Amino acid sequence: MGVKCRACVAIVFILLLLGSMWLHGNLADHWNTCPKVYSVKNKALSFIRVNSSDDNVPPLRVCPGQRFQVANLLAHLQAAPVSTNDVLLKPYLASWDELIKFLEALGPMVGLISQEIESKTAIIRDLAQKTEKVAEKKMKENRTHQQSDPVLMISHNSSSDHSEMNHRLSFGYTSVRSMIKWELENGLVDFHKQTNSGCRTLLRLHRALLWLQNFLLELGKDTTEGEHLQSPSDLCKETYQRTLAHHHTWWVRKGAELAFLAMPERPYFYQLVCVETQAEAAVVLNRVVRAIEEVYERNELTLQEHSMLDLP
Repeated sequence: MGVKCRACVAIVFILLLLGSMWLHGNLADHWNTCPKVYSVKNKALSFIRVNSSDDNVPPLRVCPGQRFQVANLLAHLQAAPVSTNDVLLKPYLASWDELIKFLEALGPMVGLISQEIESKTAIIRDLAQKTEKVAEKKMKENRTHQQSDPVLMISHNSSSDHSEMNHRLSFGYTSVRSMIKWELENGLVDFHKQTNSGCRTLLRLHRALLWLQNFLLELGKDTTEGEHLQSPSDLCKETYQRTLAHHHTWWVRKGAELAFLAMPERPYFYQLVCVETQAEAAVVLNRVVRAIEEVYERNELTLQEHSMLDLP
């Protein structure tokens, strides 16, 4: 095997290793094609401020022929916030499913990062499934007890649907706050050593979401005539350095920055979100950024309230 070939194999091996450590922060941590490009109908909306409302803005198009769908991503993000300060886990994890597809669409180098993110979403889903079985068992036990008592049975029939709905919303892994409450009450969170708790896992996803939010924000910025647009590779590296890199070792940071060098140019991103120009991309990406901000800020506040922003 030649020297160049051995070097290539070594680089691929290092990237595979570093990709698996992406969200841990230590050393223990193909391009798809869009066959057709679509324009945004309302071209008057060439730029939307990050804090503006989505009222009266037309829905995003689904782009045929590709796995990542920005319309699906936005729909999941907008479905996640509930009440005034909580986030539902199912749409939150569904939004990560789309973000994983987004990363995979950027080529095999960047796609390595998505593998570790996917493993994190799988941890929370597995915990949720196990806890759901416990919830179902408790509700069946309650029904059996109520059916044996005529007085309780009458009371149950008058409010059963409402009480079961409230029980599901407050139990286990339905939302971020219910997950935190459940894990603290059951001693599943360790503030001194690494565990596979949902809270620690959520924190890793939370940090990665800030990086992607920053990247999409910069990628969606429009320019005045004559200004130069930075390459997606440079933007990805810069936003990574000021967000997620703070939680990674030197080796992981260098591996990530190497992966970003293989990132495609802007026209490819236009295809991914089904637009033709930077102005149109600004419309779509700023809507996604606003939705991410809403979810991120709620989770940031919840984690902060429970002193979980530095879980090991």
